[in-house]
Amino acid sequence: MKALLSILLFIVWLVPTTAQEEGRVHKVFDQAIPERPNREFQFLAYFYNQAVTGNIYPENDLFKGQIIGRLFGQNTTKTSDSLRTFYVEQRFLPFFIYQPRLFNGKAILRASFEIDWTWGDVNYGVGGNFGSAFSADQVNLQTQNVELELLPWKGWAINLGLQRLFDTPYNPYRTYFDKMNRSGYRLAYWGSDAVGVNVRRDYDHGSWRLGFYQLYENLVNKDDDVTLTEYTVNKHLNRLWNIGGSLYWLRDRANGAGGVSILGQGLNSALADYNGVYRFPLGADPYRADVFWLGSFFSRNEDMMWDQWSITGFVNANLGTVRQLQNDSWNKTVDIAGVAANLRLNYRYAQTEQDAITLDLLYASGDNGIEDGTYSGVLTGNNWGSPGGIFISSGAYLLFPHGNVVNRLVAAVNDIANRGNGVTGGTLNLSRAFIPHRWYGKVGLASGISNVESPGNGGFVLGTELNAMTGMQLGPFMHLEAHGAWMSLGDYYDSPATNGGLNERPANPWTAFLVFKWLMF
Repeated sequence: MKALLSILLFIVWLVPTTAQEEGRVHKVFDQAIPERPNREFQFLAYFYNQAVTGNIYPENDLFKGQIIGRLFGQNTTKTSDSLRTFYVEQRFLPFFIYQPRLFNGKAILRASFEIDWTWGDVNYGVGGNFGSAFSADQVNLQTQNVELELLPWKGWAINLGLQRLFDTPYNPYRTYFDKMNRSGYRLAYWGSDAVGVNVRRDYDHGSWRLGFYQLYENLVNKDDDVTLTEYTVNKHLNRLWNIGGSLYWLRDRANGAGGVSILGQGLNSALADYNGVYRFPLGADPYRADVFWLGSFFSRNEDMMWDQWSITGFVNANLGTVRQLQNDSWNKTVDIAGVAANLRLNYRYAQTEQDAITLDLLYASGDNGIEDGTYSGVLTGNNWGSPGGIFISSGAYLLFPHGNVVNRLVAAVNDIANRGNGVTGGTLNLSRAFIPHRWYGKVGLASGISNVESPGNGGFVLGTELNAMTGMQLGPFMHLEAHGAWMSLGDYYDSPATNGGLNERPANPWTAFLVFKWLMF
């Protein structure tokens, strides 16, 4: 009996003590694991997988399937009546965002990386765009961005470091990519990454941005760099209409040094032939170039929210001079005076953005040489990077480049300069959401001519493309799509200078691919 009483007294004594201890532990965990998630650190990622077939392939094994640039250009891409390609590509883009509460949201660090490969390519090596052969173990992480955004006052932002260089008036870290693809100059001139600093001011009725970027440093003790300075302003006239303008100044003192691998960069580099822009025949004399882009852009109902019509467009002029060292003096060799314009009309005939008819028109002036002392064609970032400008939003796949790529970004007109010959053309696309936000598709037509006749026995007609796509939305930001395109080449490709050195017109290109993509938050 005494033993039972002792046990009961012990339990009575223990229960409040235990409850007190449990309360104390619960309180500690309340502090260590808050009810609301800690948003200092965020992770986002984009996963992309595609199986591709077609008749386009690189002739040179050196490139190992990493192909960017103009079809039939120095990237050695060919088409065939008999050969067929088949491969599977994969891409993973992780994004890391750190916003410490210590700075009350006024400092944000962003880092993004890229891991690409073609299934079964290589293993046990070092290099980007590879690493999925048996056993893997490839060192292949590529750095896209590492940049700091400071928000000192309301409406002000300072971006510092390796960051997006996009020719749109909007902040590339706070804007959907689709909107940047249809605003400003639509990434046709500058659509890549660069290290530098820019200051932006956003206010109720518009914004402006001032930026400086170091494209190439080369030797730190010499004036042999490539720099880019920009000023962009955007004004909201009312809830429908925006208008803006910009001035870019590129200062090139590198004389082709630096750049992409053995191709180099600049006006006289092999990169120009590779990317499909104009290569200046400047010879061995050193050169200095100052290139300006003075342009204006506009939009109506840019977000496609207010009514059924959306209109965007731009006009952008290339100006500048190229000087060469001759007899110990820098003499003017070439004047630059080109222009490009774009108009995009979009009509939404039903309830979703995918229920639309889109007409996209493009003009870029051309030239057949600089013997007269003037280059009247267009210059873009593709003279200095690969890729440096990406006009991927027209809806074409073969005439103009398409954004569904991993290691291969190839098109007949990869750059709006079209080898310096210029282009007049456009696309017409009809899209439809068969089941809204679930099943969708589109058919498209693209056609274009060169503004300068192809050298040799070639003509003006680039060709006509037919394309189609259908897709399913499997979940939030998760899609499965099937794409296909075929292009009838025109007489522009009758010349060996434009068709890769053949004596006859190449086989008409075609491609088809099945895509799985997922943007995860």
